Amino acid sequence: MRILPIFVALALLLPVPTTPVVSAPEKVTHLAAFTEAYRETAVRMLAIGCPYATWAAQGRHFLFFDPHGDGETAEVFGDLNTASRIAILVPGVATTLVDFDRGLGGVARRAPGVQGRTLYQQLSKRDRDVAVISWLGYDPPEGLGLAAATEGRAQAGARRLVTFVRDVLRQRPDATVTLIGHSYGSLVVGLAARDLPEVPDVIALGSPGMGVSHAADLGGAHIWSALAPHDWIRRLPQVRVLGLGLGRRPSSAGFGATALPTDGVAGHDYYLVEGSATLRAVTDVVLSGGTRHEAATRVS
Repeated sequence: MRILPIFVALALLLPVPTTPVVSAPEKVTHLAAFTEAYRETAVRMLAIGCPYATWAAQGRHFLFFDPHGDGETAEVFGDLNTASRIAILVPGVATTLVDFDRGLGGVARRAPGVQGRTLYQQLSKRDRDVAVISWLGYDPPEGLGLAAATEGRAQAGARRLVTFVRDVLRQRPDATVTLIGHSYGSLVVGLAARDLPEVPDVIALGSPGMGVSHAADLGGAHIWSALAPHDWIRRLPQVRVLGLGLGRRPSSAGFGATALPTDGVAGHDYYLVEGSATLRAVTDVVLSGGTRHEAATRVS
């Protein structure tokens, strides 16, 4: 991959702005009561038609739904009203509403809906008092271009994720939330963690970087990381120049994350595939804040 070096070279040729750029304030939408949100979202999906009407007709639960642009939604697996442990899964680059259920390129293992369902099935085998939310509440970069090499989309996503998590915890104050970010989504959860001291564990799967050099810079959460030997993310340079690049990967020595096992993970999109060691280890973290697997070690 030569994408980031090219961007870095271009950045060095650009003049540095002398005045700050002020973004327009985002509209903050707070989460309605879970049951009410399910009902309102189902009505909206039924009105729009297939495939979203089919999702609603199947009795699936969505907390919000917006088909405009690349689209946004959040699907719930399990009972949020009773769950004592809640995992929130944030996807990465090129994820859109159209691919939420079928996966990018029609590959199911890439779909946030499929990943969330698989994780919930694994969790519920050991504890029924859990819920998983597949959260597409931000606009990921469309591909491996300039947006994917910067934090802009992640910063906007992190702000919205912080609001979402606090809304969930307002309704379920005794629940423990674990944030799980895949690929660019790991940058989103990392940036959000700095403003969410109530979240004890953050998991980065196939992470290109979390915007910082050390886990301690992400607040007080315990950072867990999985990076498989055959994940192409390893080929991306760990650079950060003039706002380009995502910094050090959490799997690298010195970052301070705890490494999760990756046996059975064939590549970038296989971490939450049934049978992988990473999926089992993620389940351990969500249920107990730790892993029983000997392969989990602190990378210091």
